[in-house]
Amino acid sequence: MEAIAIVTVLALIQYVIYGYQVGGMRGKHGVSAPATTGNPEFERMFRIHQNTLEQLIAFLPGLWLFGYYVHALAAAGIGIVFIVGRFIYRGSYLKDPASRGAGFGISFIATAVLLLGGLVGAALKYF
Repeated sequence: MEAIAIVTVLALIQYVIYGYQVGGMRGKHGVSAPATTGNPEFERMFRIHQNTLEQLIAFLPGLWLFGYYVHALAAAGIGIVFIVGRFIYRGSYLKDPASRGAGFGISFIATAVLLLGGLVGAALKYF
């Protein structure tokens, strides 16, 4: 389970870094809080941060459920795939929001595998 804890912290660090980058974009482009619009580059980074938060809500429970009911190291490996997908999402979204699909898909599929695996593993132990 230690591997899952490490992946959890890495995913949260990634989220915190993205938040820090949003703040940097605010300063760079003069977008004062609480505004969430005003410069396209800022808006893209803001959406990257918000979408990552939206994904974390399903990813983190899925990671821990899969790790507990299926296999901890496999969960951690899939978790790393999620994190890599978020980096790909960030890079592509900053360049061209229309190209974000691959990064989104990688992280979404990783989360879906974790959730479904956790559900199946829990159901098998229950029944």
